[in-house]
Amino acid sequence: MNTTNLNRLKKWFSNYVAGYYSDDPDYNRAIRLKEDHTRRVCENIIRLCTDLRISDYNTRLAEAMALLHDVGRFEQYAVYRTFNDRASENHARLGLRQISRHNVLAGCTKRSRRFITRSIAYHNAAKLPETEDEETLFFMRLLRDADKLDIWNVFIDYYRERENYRSAAIELDLPDDPKYSQKILDAFHSQSFALIQDLKTLNDFKLLQISWVFDLNFTPSFQAVHRRKYINQIEATLPQSKEITEAVKKAYHYVESHLLNPGILDIPLFQTIV
Repeated sequence: MNTTNLNRLKKWFSNYVAGYYSDDPDYNRAIRLKEDHTRRVCENIIRLCTDLRISDYNTRLAEAMALLHDVGRFEQYAVYRTFNDRASENHARLGLRQISRHNVLAGCTKRSRRFITRSIAYHNAAKLPETEDEETLFFMRLLRDADKLDIWNVFIDYYRERENYRSAAIELDLPDDPKYSQKILDAFHSQSFALIQDLKTLNDFKLLQISWVFDLNFTPSFQAVHRRKYINQIEATLPQSKEITEAVKKAYHYVESHLLNPGILDIPLFQTIV
């Protein structure tokens, strides 16, 4: 990804998102939430690339993925007034249709287009494809980590201000009651992230967010979770119970173990992709 193409993508994205703003403050709040999220995911992925000593070329490619990864969210909210994929449609697929419709990647190489589109397609998937090549998997994992690092930030800020502003779109229309589901807790004990189709309450959603640590890939990502105390801050919003404490403890230990034993994924298998 050269600088000219990246700047062109940034200009397109800015103009594209501007077209979704209206004179409705509540509607604009949701659009701005996703625009600001995109900016921070770009910052996160650049920071990860720096920590992992990724080449400038690949860093620009990664930034392009981050810039476009949630482009489907704007059309999703405009049409359905929700960010819940189950109540509307998969925002990754929706975004890829928008990218194709607007011919956004016309100036990119065939290989770069493949890395970008494949990474976007799987940034919100439950599992990565088992048959994918290692270079593509590297970028998929990089985007997923950068995305999670800001989603945690977004939800923690939301929970902190929730008494002043509540959003059914952000909470996926889940009921706010003291209950939580055994399936969600079971995911912690198997060291896997919980599945969105198993959510029944807002507490389940909060637990699911903590369980995302089991899907992190790179040491700098674990360092950021530890440094920013994401698990602690979300746990503080949950009911105090022995079941929740024991489950969340699994997440703490998982992060600590990866801080002590950096993974081989931190060493890219390539230098430059063209």
